[in-house]
Amino acid sequence: MVNELEFEKHLIELRKKIKELKEFTQSSDVDLSSEIEKLESRLSKLETDIYENMKPWDRVQVARHPNRPTTLDYIPHLFTDFIEIHGDRLFGDDEAIVGGIAKYKGLPVTIIGQQRGKDTKENIRRNFGMPHPEGYRKALRLMKQADKFKRPIITFIDTKGAYPGKAAEERGIAESIARNLFEMAGFRVPIICIVIGEGASGGALGIGVGNHIHILENSWFSVIAPESAAALLWKDAGQAQKAANIMKITAPDLKKLGVIDELIPEVKGGAHKDITTQAAAIDKVLENSLKQLLALSADELIQDRFDKFRKMGKFTEVKEFVNSK
Repeated sequence: MVNELEFEKHLIELRKKIKELKEFTQSSDVDLSSEIEKLESRLSKLETDIYENMKPWDRVQVARHPNRPTTLDYIPHLFTDFIEIHGDRLFGDDEAIVGGIAKYKGLPVTIIGQQRGKDTKENIRRNFGMPHPEGYRKALRLMKQADKFKRPIITFIDTKGAYPGKAAEERGIAESIARNLFEMAGFRVPIICIVIGEGASGGALGIGVGNHIHILENSWFSVIAPESAAALLWKDAGQAQKAANIMKITAPDLKKLGVIDELIPEVKGGAHKDITTQAAAIDKVLENSLKQLLALSADELIQDRFDKFRKMGKFTEVKEFVNSK
């Protein structure tokens, strides 16, 4: 079956067998309904066993599934009257980040999200979802507009990281991300961030400073991708699976660590199996978030955002002793 993942191979084989038996039954007078029923029961149990006991690397693979819904896939399911806005008014339009104005159940909002492609042609057009500096500057332009007109900001995170090429460095990729972190910390409107796929490094943080950060069950969010971590730790990117297992980058681990606010359950097998049902699960969390945040004043929103990130992790104060003569 096209685009099935390695850990799903037993499911693939069983589904294929059920399909063959059904086709044989239809083309002959042999009744195999009891055998088919037994296999379907076995398939259901196997799906439950596999999808409810996924390992970190399995979740990483689901997050990278080529058919996984993207920002532009979710927008029609969650919003109305979406108008996309292009360009950063400084260099150009980066299609790895999309954004614009829409309505969420009648409420004007600003939407910003990273956008990857579904095939080679679109991935090249979208730069595989890895934004250049102009992408983050476009996002900042939209966020400043939202802040001015008091529209809540909703971001969708899905990137392997900001583009690390020479052109991005020349145009100031580090400065553009740092500027977004600084500016987002002080906006006086609600900011809700949702990790819908991969959330890697500063590329994710460039649109990820929010009052609430939510994540889909099979997404991941980390300072570094598993392959890069493996290359740094063991000089072997091939040990990415080992890195994923120890890095605590998956949604369940992030929920336990307090890095994210809500873990959004996924459709069995991944969001790509049923985008309508998945969008409904996102909608439920998004509505609740907006309800909570719209009740806060501008100053309370800023303080809430500061407190959220301030309490992440731990620090140890080191006192320097200077010997004076």
